[in-house]
Amino acid sequence: MRELERDDLPSPLSATPLSVVGRGRVGRSLAAAAERSGIEARLVARDDLEAIPRRSAVLLCVPDDAIAAVAQELAPTQPSLVGHVSGATTLDALAAATEHGAATFSLHPLQTFAHGETPVEGTPAAIAGSTQESLSYARSLAEALEMRPFEVPEEKRAAYHAAAAMASNLLVALEESAAELLARIGVENARELLAPLVLRTASNWAERGPAALTGPIARGDHATVQRHRVALAESAPELVRLYDALAMRAEAMAWESVHGVSS
Repeated sequence: MRELERDDLPSPLSATPLSVVGRGRVGRSLAAAAERSGIEARLVARDDLEAIPRRSAVLLCVPDDAIAAVAQELAPTQPSLVGHVSGATTLDALAAATEHGAATFSLHPLQTFAHGETPVEGTPAAIAGSTQESLSYARSLAEALEMRPFEVPEEKRAAYHAAAAMASNLLVALEESAAELLARIGVENARELLAPLVLRTASNWAERGPAALTGPIARGDHATVQRHRVALAESAPELVRLYDALAMRAEAMAWESVHGVSS
């Protein structure tokens, strides 16, 4: 990634210092990305808000249920811009900052952060702004970090984040369920064995969408599906409902691919 000079940064990035509040995985990753981009940024702990320069831009990388409280605590610093990185939270959580004269924005990296040095280059980022200026700031910040900004309507934030959770968090839950099932029937190193299948499937879906669906449901092999259900009832009965729900969705996809309409 090319390191930008201060004069190369779009306004107001070049004129407004950035304070990233929160030393968790997201905060550390974004602060490091900002530094690589030539943005004047500092990483600040929640209990050190007095270190934030007045009239700066502040990006809250704190848990969702802490956003409103931290926005209120920021009042003495008189920030000009206050944003958060929550996917499901609207700008209403920053109402306290608005009451003190700050414009607000959000920038949610559509990425999973396993550690505090997660690269964000190329990552899509959902943005919003209370004003055209704050929306422009969010877009400029995302682009300076080499992210790919896109807008999500405020009233659809929860649905947007549900999609993100399904694609990431619930995928982990699904794959771990598969690994635990193998372990229960005596297969060792389940994660290592399943990983190539999982990664290839994800790659196929990224390239082909629903056409990547394979297996007994795509083939219409109902007898095999029923054997799956019987085996699950014996070895992992708590997974039967999960299997049934996913099988119904896969069957609908397979029907649509053949008939061209939703079932």
